[in-house]
Amino acid sequence: MGSRAPVDTDRSSVGAGRWRARVDSWKRTWYFLRRNSLAMAGLIIVAFFAFAFIYGYIYNAPSQSLTTYCASEGLPPPGDCATGYPVICTYSEGTAAPAPGCYATPKGFSNFIPPTFNPSSFNPGPLPLGSLVSPTGGTEVDTSVFFNLYDGLVKGTDWSIGISLAVVVTGALSGMLLGAVSGYIGGAVDEAIMRVADIFLSIPGLLLVIVIIVVGKESGITGFDNTVLLVVGAFIVVAWPLYTRIVRGQALIVREQKYVEAARASGASKGRIIRRHIVPNSMFPVFIQMSLDVGTVPLLLAGIAFLGFVIFPAPLIPEWGSIAAASTEMLPSLFQECQISGGSLCSIPWWQVLFPGLVLFLWAISVNFLADGFRDALDPRLRR
Repeated sequence: MGSRAPVDTDRSSVGAGRWRARVDSWKRTWYFLRRNSLAMAGLIIVAFFAFAFIYGYIYNAPSQSLTTYCASEGLPPPGDCATGYPVICTYSEGTAAPAPGCYATPKGFSNFIPPTFNPSSFNPGPLPLGSLVSPTGGTEVDTSVFFNLYDGLVKGTDWSIGISLAVVVTGALSGMLLGAVSGYIGGAVDEAIMRVADIFLSIPGLLLVIVIIVVGKESGITGFDNTVLLVVGAFIVVAWPLYTRIVRGQALIVREQKYVEAARASGASKGRIIRRHIVPNSMFPVFIQMSLDVGTVPLLLAGIAFLGFVIFPAPLIPEWGSIAAASTEMLPSLFQECQISGGSLCSIPWWQVLFPGLVLFLWAISVNFLADGFRDALDPRLRR
């Protein structure tokens, strides 16, 4: 009898084959993704925000020691440079500067320091995006607190995207675990988890976030860092039920597959089956939902701020939603002054409204474009 050829049971070759299959799958996904022009546009903008996120950590704002986000535990008195507030000298256009280093402002609006179009990072005062200042009123020569929009939006990239990632990743992991357990085990465990999720889903998310933040502040949670953790926790409470429902639906399908039955017949424990089979095969819908939620969280923060609810201890902290809301705080009084003066004193700080709103819009729309592209690229029906 002839000898049999030895059977190759080398685990390293098996692992290499798996990696090659994964790389081929990633290449195919990239092929379909790059054919989607909107998805590629979204990817370019997201890459820009990723660069801004990294740049925000190393960027040392020239006016950082003079802006309100240095006062993380409260608001120092205006005009005190040592505690975070500069003294800004302004004067009306068409008049002589009362002192060196003053900024010309529209007549009757000494708080509005328009864009200077000076790209130098070493020049004190406003950079190209102008300033966002507190509504202190004033006369032709006024001491105002300014918030440099360029510094604020750069530093706000870290806070806004950081909060979004913390909420989405933690909420997705929690929902993924609970949904996989609920869908695979079923029975009383499934009923208990899903009924709790239904209770949270029945409450409007924005209202629930506000209630949790109010309760937390009334319970004595103070300080900037603690407030950020409270905000993240409030959004996680709202986020996990949706991910739980998504993963449970996938788990109900996956648990009936042949490979799960084979794993169960071979004696694999429930925990191993959930970890090795249920969760990995239920992740694609979760990734799509995560990409959508990353763009939604800053919009929800902006919505809460627009409602007049003060989330953070300092009103002008570098977070996109708070900046966008603060930029429109003075608009009603400005329109009222325009009506009283018959249009003779009308000056709207357009830069304070345009740039924060544009950043929020670009972030949300780019993430949505990219998420739609990934959804199409990962859909087996569209990849044939």
